[in-house]
Amino acid sequence: MDTLTWTLRPATADDVEPIAELRAVVMRPDLERLGRFDEQRVRQRFRDAFVAEHLSVIVVEGRFAGCVALRPAEDGHWLEHFFIDPALQGRGLGSAVLRTLLARADADGVTVRLDVLQGSQARRLYERHGFTTESEDPVDVFMVRR
Repeated sequence: MDTLTWTLRPATADDVEPIAELRAVVMRPDLERLGRFDEQRVRQRFRDAFVAEHLSVIVVEGRFAGCVALRPAEDGHWLEHFFIDPALQGRGLGSAVLRTLLARADADGVTVRLDVLQGSQARRLYERHGFTTESEDPVDVFMVRR
């Protein structure tokens, strides 16, 4: 596995469309498998939920490589909008970013929650980093890491 050099930077309004597009690409296989893919809706849901203050852009070798959000909530933080360019997946980038965010949460003594689509390969990544299933329905698996 090669080591990618990456950084996180705060998201800005200019990031909305590149992230909405990446979300559509990354989520399409799982949404299609679940019979829930909609070309417009997949992008619009991100646009509607975009809050720059909690979102970071992942930059690899000076270019947009993905994003991740850690949103404060009453019961801890929610890990959201974690998308990585498919060309960079499988190279340890997701694990590296997740380790960094979880180290911050651990230092603050914060529980982290997320939801992942049923059957998503991302679930294995989260399980390797200590997340366990809290509940699930036919579409989503809700996971927690205390």
